[in-house]
Amino acid sequence: MKKHKPSESQSERFKVAAKDLGCDESEEAFNANLKKVANAKPEPRKDQGKESGTKK
Repeated sequence: MKKHKPSESQSERFKVAAKDLGCDESEEAFNANLKKVANAKPEPRKDQGKESGTKK
């Protein structure tokens, strides 16, 4: 991790780190990633079919 200047705010350090990682601020990139997340199917649960928290 890089040392930061005392005068640099945390938000500025975050912006620099995001740019170093190749993050994209464009609306098109955001919408494309949002679409991927929204369309992703959840993984099946391991305990599916069992009633949790009930004993008979």
